[in-house]
Amino acid sequence: MSSSEKDRLRAEVLAKRDALPKDERAAAAEIIAEKIFALQTEIGQGPLSGFWPIRSEIDPRPAMLRFATLGISLALPVVTGAELVFRLWRPGEELARGPFGLSEPFADAPSLDPVAMLVPLAAFDRRGHRIGYGAGFYDRAIARLSPKRRPFTIGVAFSAQEIDAVPDEAHDQPLDRIITERETIRPSR
Repeated sequence: MSSSEKDRLRAEVLAKRDALPKDERAAAAEIIAEKIFALQTEIGQGPLSGFWPIRSEIDPRPAMLRFATLGISLALPVVTGAELVFRLWRPGEELARGPFGLSEPFADAPSLDPVAMLVPLAAFDRRGHRIGYGAGFYDRAIARLSPKRRPFTIGVAFSAQEIDAVPDEAHDQPLDRIITERETIRPSR
């Protein structure tokens, strides 16, 4: 599939996501937090990486805060050139303004290798494939971490972001779970 077709799919799904009312998005974030918290066994003692939501993304912070109360270390992604690294973040700490409108821990925060990752996405399918935002940061980060220990990956999204089939490529890293406000999906491969 051409990148222009992937771009078209991304734009269509993001328009659906943008159209969701703000109160529905907030309610979905709480439901999703409960479902993520139910994955404590898979997440273990962490660290757990999340992300600071941008635009109309699902907000994973309610889930992250629940894990913080258990003493699980949290990390947020930081874009460093073409790489995505993960730095320690504690609830309440200030964040730096990063590229793409991201909020990131400051450069002096320790780097962590997450055991589990909450992964943002534009679109997903039931096989566990996702369309991200087009730069491949998460696919490269998961591949880089995998030789040591592949992180348990959890895609978080609204159910409206599901499509029939994501046009996947050899370098794409499928997700272990996808959680929406409606269900927890165990991808079929």
